Amino acid sequence: MSKSYVVARLEFKGHKFEILVDPEKAFRYINGEKIPIQEILISEEVYKDVRSGDRVSPEVLKKAFGTTDIFTIAETILKKGELQLTTEQRRKLLEAKRKQVINFIARNAIDPQTKLPIPPSRIEAAMAEAKVSIDPYKSVEEEAMKVVKAISRVIPIKIARSLLQIRVPPQYAGRAYPVIQKLGELKSADWKTDGTLVAEIEIPAGMQQDVIDKLNKVTKGEAEVKVLYTK
Repeated sequence: MSKSYVVARLEFKGHKFEILVDPEKAFRYINGEKIPIQEILISEEVYKDVRSGDRVSPEVLKKAFGTTDIFTIAETILKKGELQLTTEQRRKLLEAKRKQVINFIARNAIDPQTKLPIPPSRIEAAMAEAKVSIDPYKSVEEEAMKVVKAISRVIPIKIARSLLQIRVPPQYAGRAYPVIQKLGELKSADWKTDGTLVAEIEIPAGMQQDVIDKLNKVTKGEAEVKVLYTK
C-alpha cells in the first residue's frame, strides 16, 4: 500500500469499517473544507480490514448505514470515525482544534469573581498548567466544556449564559421559529394574536452576535433581540 494513502476507520453497530482516503484531502475535509467525497476516496470499497483486503458485504453495509452507497457511507466514516493521520497532519489538526477551543472559551467564559472576560493567553496558560489535552475528533463545544472543568482548578472561570428575548414580526415568525429553536435552549414562546412571535432563549454569552446575525438573515433585519440577563 502506498504511503500516500491513509485509513479512515469507524467501529459502528458491532462492526469495523475502513476506507482508503487521500490524507491531505481527508484532513482538510474533517477540518470543515468542502471537498467532494469522490476526490477523497482512493478506492470505492469499504473494508473490514484494509491490510487483509477483506471487504464488508453489502448486507452488513445496508444494515449498519441504511444504504450501500459508498459516498454516503464514506461521509459517515469520515465525520464519526478516526483518521490515521501522518504525524505532521495530526499536529496541525490538534493545533487548529486547540485554537478553536481557546477562542470558544474566550468568547463564552467569564471570571465569576470580576464578571469580566478571560483573555485567550490566560486560558492557554491555564490549560498548560492543568495539563489538559485536546481530542481532535470531538466537537469544539464538547472539548471546551471539558477544558473549562479542568482549568477551573487553576483559575476562576465559568461559562456565562445569556437570556435573550426575541420579537419577530408576523410575516417572518413561522420561518424564524425553527431557527430560534436551534439557536439555544428555548425557554418560552408566545404567539401574539397578530402573529408576532416573542420567544426567550438561553445561549452561551459569547454567541449573542451569532444569534443576531442568523435572525437578521431570516427576518431581513426586522427581528428585535434584547438581552434580559447575562450570568
